[in-house]
Amino acid sequence: MNQKIGFTAPTTGELWKDHPEKSFAMRADWVDAHPKAAKALLMAVQEAAQWCDRDENKQEMCDIVAKREWFKVPAQDIIGRAQGRIDYGTGKVVEQSPHVMKFWRDHASYPFPSHDLWFITEDQRWRHLPADLDAKALIAKVNREDLWRDAARTLGVPADQIPASTSRGPETFFDGKVFDPEKPSAYLASLAIKRIA
Repeated sequence: MNQKIGFTAPTTGELWKDHPEKSFAMRADWVDAHPKAAKALLMAVQEAAQWCDRDENKQEMCDIVAKREWFKVPAQDIIGRAQGRIDYGTGKVVEQSPHVMKFWRDHASYPFPSHDLWFITEDQRWRHLPADLDAKALIAKVNREDLWRDAARTLGVPADQIPASTSRGPETFFDGKVFDPEKPSAYLASLAIKRIA
């Protein structure tokens, strides 16, 4: 809205509150060969996420990502959204939106296996993965939340900023559909739109 050439229809948080947004991945063989470097990278990402979530850093964050190497836009085009100001272009402007992008708060950077299961379930929905795939075994092999927890402990992250559970539990979407990681097949059965061939 800064240039008066675009506006927000919905935010992604309105479609799925506190949805997973980005991932940080490393190859398992590299992690095994370089455990100290892998931990140092995780710690750096965690520190950056905490820094990005602080209100006093929003302007500098936007100044950095606005540069040519990243978004290539004026920082003024993105600072409002980063601070939680959502202009819907209809006269409706929300200040301090609960759907502001989060980097650390509310366990935003934690690699919840329940989120991995949702992505796999969606891939099964669209037949990118077989219906009989052992999703839990795949997640156990790939998701290394233990490394995230170890890096957080080393950084001295307070216990209340480390999830007590490895699942966020049932997730409710904008259309009222619920994904319960304990019952992924029930979620699939509830969907009217799916691939049939």
